[in-house]
Amino acid sequence: MKNKTIAVWVTLLFGALGLHRRYLLGRFDTLALLLPIPTLLGCYGVLRARAFGVDDQWSWVLMPLLGFTLAGCALTSIVYGLMSAQQWNQKFNPQAPEDAAQGSSNWFTIIGLGVALMLGTTVLMASLAFSIQRYFEYQMEQASSLSQGSTIKKSGD
Repeated sequence: MKNKTIAVWVTLLFGALGLHRRYLLGRFDTLALLLPIPTLLGCYGVLRARAFGVDDQWSWVLMPLLGFTLAGCALTSIVYGLMSAQQWNQKFNPQAPEDAAQGSSNWFTIIGLGVALMLGTTVLMASLAFSIQRYFEYQMEQASSLSQGSTIKKSGD
């Protein structure tokens, strides 16, 4: 029997490692096995940013992977928490009656939804802001280097 409250919190806290899918869908779920890859790449991007600064191109390409993965897990946690007891039990507890207690919500579920909403929104907006800012800064650097290269050629002629 899969409990909705446990699923909300496992998704929120350990979803980026795919543990929520292992809890709900089994040990050998394909997405559960693949989900740690963008999480680890994003963590590597954070380590690169700490070591080389935020001007490192690989860090600003890799760091949003972590943010988008965490935001996606927060959204999944919200979806799980907002399922009705009948939907939950049909999907994850098909052998149980539709009104089984495992699919019902309680205060821990509601608190998990609030935390998921706050965390997911914050991480998503920070990831978008960081990646868009770094993209445009990179584009400005490229344009500046191109214009400086053409100015040097004109003054050298």
